Amino acid sequence: MRRALLTATLVMVVGSLAGCGDESEQAATVTVPAGGASATGCWTDDQVTSRDEAGNPSQWSVAPAMSIDPAQAYTALIETSAGTITVELLPAIAPLSVNNFVCLARAGYYDGTPSHRIIAGFVVQAGDPTGTGGGGPGYRFPDEPVQGEYVAGAVAMANAGPDTNGSQFFLILDDLTTRLPKNYNLFGRVVAGQDVLQTLGQTPVQANARGEVSVPIEPVQLVRVTITEGTAIAGTPAA
Repeated sequence: MRRALLTATLVMVVGSLAGCGDESEQAATVTVPAGGASATGCWTDDQVTSRDEAGNPSQWSVAPAMSIDPAQAYTALIETSAGTITVELLPAIAPLSVNNFVCLARAGYYDGTPSHRIIAGFVVQAGDPTGTGGGGPGYRFPDEPVQGEYVAGAVAMANAGPDTNGSQFFLILDDLTTRLPKNYNLFGRVVAGQDVLQTLGQTPVQANARGEVSVPIEPVQLVRVTITEGTAIAGTPAA
């Protein structure tokens, strides 16, 4: 597993974000395709490489085709086992990350999946259906310049090093502006349900196999993620 080496005070940060996936389980980095058609407008049927028990796509051979309009407003309603969090997505500053999140959400990829890593005062991390921290959608997509700051409520992609973004993401619980390097695509911000996020952040946890105390003792789930388009949300991006 690839890990960035920062400082002693950031060991916890590295283990939670840069170590989100086992590289041996991830596909090679791919170029985001220019086209593709399916029920979501993101992939063709022949790009599906794995399906879940219900027959829904669970892995793909390539990152999703660009199916969003970066000039439009997109909102994600994240229903969790503790309540609902509303996230304003930021396609103008992170179009690849927003497109990826929208495509996966519309494919039902996040529905009924766990939040596998929670650290109080730091992050709530999710997006791995296996719940191991090593799972992903079968592809990777490139990093994007981080525009904004990692403040409380910001939403960003987790990764295993440069250009290894997949499906895992994290919601920030506290101001990490001076604690976290800008290595993680920032693509959204919480605009409602901050209390729910903070409740999730207080979930009792236990140590994982590497000794990091971050695994929820009782399951924490993303029940459903719903995307809405075209309704602008007042305010400015996290900065």
